[in-house]
Amino acid sequence: MRYLPFSARHLFLAPLALLMATPLIWMLITSIEKPDEARHFPPVLIPSGIDWHNYTAAVDSVPFGAWYLNSVIVCAVVVLSNLVFCSLAAYAFARIHFFGSNLLFIVLLATLMVPFQVILIPTFLIVRHLGLIDSLGALIAPNLVNAFGIFMLRQFFRTLPVELEEAARIDGCSRLGVLVKIVLPLSAPALSTLALIMLLWTWNDFLWPLVAINTQSHMTLQVGLSTFQGMHQTQWTILMAGNVLGLAPMVIAFILAQRSFVRSIAASGLKG
Repeated sequence: MRYLPFSARHLFLAPLALLMATPLIWMLITSIEKPDEARHFPPVLIPSGIDWHNYTAAVDSVPFGAWYLNSVIVCAVVVLSNLVFCSLAAYAFARIHFFGSNLLFIVLLATLMVPFQVILIPTFLIVRHLGLIDSLGALIAPNLVNAFGIFMLRQFFRTLPVELEEAARIDGCSRLGVLVKIVLPLSAPALSTLALIMLLWTWNDFLWPLVAINTQSHMTLQVGLSTFQGMHQTQWTILMAGNVLGLAPMVIAFILAQRSFVRSIAASGLKG
């Protein structure tokens, strides 16, 4: 195996990667096919030509731009709020020892084991009581902070040298100043990873926006694309073209943040 120009484990990983990418490849092929080819059985793997009309139809036949903008606004607010609130809570759990901190952290972790379907109705009732139903606020308010983000940042903060923070405290820096000036600059990999996870999570969320939003102009992209699926017929080519347009930003974001993602996950698991 030493004569191979690549690692021997790639002989196993390459076919596995191709298998994992098969749905994405099929989606891309369907998005450029003609409607008759998309409905043909057995499936047409090589289209007769590229039909770019599917992409223009996906954008022009529905308020695609409004859906895209709604998703961008919700994702931007949710990602920013999680970076702020999760950082504050995670630093408190990592460095500030107060009565019941360990018990409270265990209770926080326990909430990760509760499926969202269990709290769907209580969340809906709370959001309705706040008067946010059928607005972007209904999608933002329940996701302002996430228990997983607190856990991940807390684990990363505990890997940082505490001597740096003690030196800053001796120089008169406050707790908040230590967090902002010392801890957060050293935590760029973890913060970028949390931002990426929350971006993917929020962008691809379907169930909660489907329940909380009724007006078409307030829909996010994932819920809006479901309108291409009718009771008797589904416009597969247009639906897949819309999915490609919706998936492209997430693929680009993951590629750009891939190195930080790996570094953060590796460092977060060093210390429990």
